[in-house]
Amino acid sequence: MANINLLPWREELRETRNKAFYVVLGGVVALSLVGVFMAVQFYSGAVSAQDTRNNYLRKETKVLDAQISEILALRETRNQLIERMELIQNLQGNRPVIVRVFDEVARAVPDELYFTEVNVSGNKVRVKGVAGSNNRVSALMRNFDRSDWFMNPSLLKVEAKGQGVNEFEIIMTRIEPKSEEEGES
Repeated sequence: MANINLLPWREELRETRNKAFYVVLGGVVALSLVGVFMAVQFYSGAVSAQDTRNNYLRKETKVLDAQISEILALRETRNQLIERMELIQNLQGNRPVIVRVFDEVARAVPDELYFTEVNVSGNKVRVKGVAGSNNRVSALMRNFDRSDWFMNPSLLKVEAKGQGVNEFEIIMTRIEPKSEEEGES
């Protein structure tokens, strides 16, 4: 009987195992909390970094939008300036032509005939006036027909208003005569 152990060794072993279990359980919980904390920190840092990048992109997008609107405004201004320059060039190019047209009209006027109205609209020229006789109107028509600057003169009306007074209206097409260099080629 000397070999019988009456001490509660099973309960001590159970308590030792329970303590070890709780220590391991506490370590696992602590390790899990540290892992969760690190994961939360990692993802919150990543979100914060992405928010910073997004804000930077938004700011740069606003700057680029402002530059784009400025470029569009400059293009519109440029187009308006080009249109004005083309208009001025057209006017400058046509200035000698209209002077030449009025010179040709003045050269075509015979004696005892004068104009009351001369209208130039595009390439159409309308002339109204008073002549001493129908022969003067005929001479005017022949002069316009011989001119290099007019073609197809048409007499729209002739009205006798009294002794030696005839009102007339002529319409014709203005052309630019070919220069000698253009005619030869």
